[in-house]
Amino acid sequence: MTLETVWFCIIVFFWLGYLFLEGFDFGVGMLLPVLGRDDTERRVMINTIGPVWDGNEVWIIVAAGAMFAAFPGWYASLFSGAYLPLLLVLLALIGRGVAFEYRGKVDSLRWRRNWDRVIMIGSWIPPLGVGLLLTTSVLGLPLDAHGNRIGSAFAAVRWDTLLGALAIVGFSFVHGAVFLTLKTRSELRERARRLAIRALPIAVLPLVALLVVVQLRGGSLWTLVTLAISVAAAVFAWLRLVTDRDGQAFAAFGVTIAAAVVTLFGVLYPDVLPSTVDPANSLTIANAASSHYTLEVMSWVGAFGAPAVLIYQGWTYWVFRKRISTAQIPPVHTP
Repeated sequence: MTLETVWFCIIVFFWLGYLFLEGFDFGVGMLLPVLGRDDTERRVMINTIGPVWDGNEVWIIVAAGAMFAAFPGWYASLFSGAYLPLLLVLLALIGRGVAFEYRGKVDSLRWRRNWDRVIMIGSWIPPLGVGLLLTTSVLGLPLDAHGNRIGSAFAAVRWDTLLGALAIVGFSFVHGAVFLTLKTRSELRERARRLAIRALPIAVLPLVALLVVVQLRGGSLWTLVTLAISVAAAVFAWLRLVTDRDGQAFAAFGVTIAAAVVTLFGVLYPDVLPSTVDPANSLTIANAASSHYTLEVMSWVGAFGAPAVLIYQGWTYWVFRKRISTAQIPPVHTP
């Protein structure tokens, strides 16, 4: 296996980690006005992701940074080709982060509700943009021989890439409900579980449709297997929710997105960004990669840095592993 292939797999892992970890905290933000009937319940929901949401966002920075360092051609063509959607994602993430910090600074119900709206909007836009970005990478852009986008700034917005955006939004919505089922108690937990049971069969349809489209366009036998695993895991997650096995449901839904990501990038390989104009213009792991020396240096840095980050984040989740209820939320206190 070449270093180019190794780093392609590492980048796939980074995107998978981002979708799995950030997926549920986006889902919690989406559900804030849906499941939180009063300010105390909304505080419970925010506290389920409070210790981890900023760490989860690091994964997209690492994924984009790895693309920039290992495959600069891929990074340049994809991110410039989807510049406007990415700008909206960035603004939404900034607003969401500010809202988490500012929400409790003033003892006013109106103040908190306004910031809750910012959290909700900031939780819907990023999965839409990331879904659009990743689907564009798999299904391609109109690229010329120099890897430059041909056409308007909205060339990445097509029916198939919009299907990818809906797929990630639908996954995040249900993932957040399943996570709340796992992390909360009492009535809030039951509402989250009932919502997940009702929403899962509908919310995963765009993801299944996307996988089928990608498989028909360039899949192989082994990607058909991973597609089947993704669908089977979603069905198993629904069955576990029905029988009130929230931990198993959460793990199974994680398998759903893992198998889906493997399917998408498995169909893409060895390309990293196909050209919809001429296949000869497509970017591959060979013509978009950095030098062999650069990849060697990155490998040594990653070999020491990545385990430390994974251990630290795993420790964080272990420390904050217990369920939360409204009884554990103290009275509002502001400066």
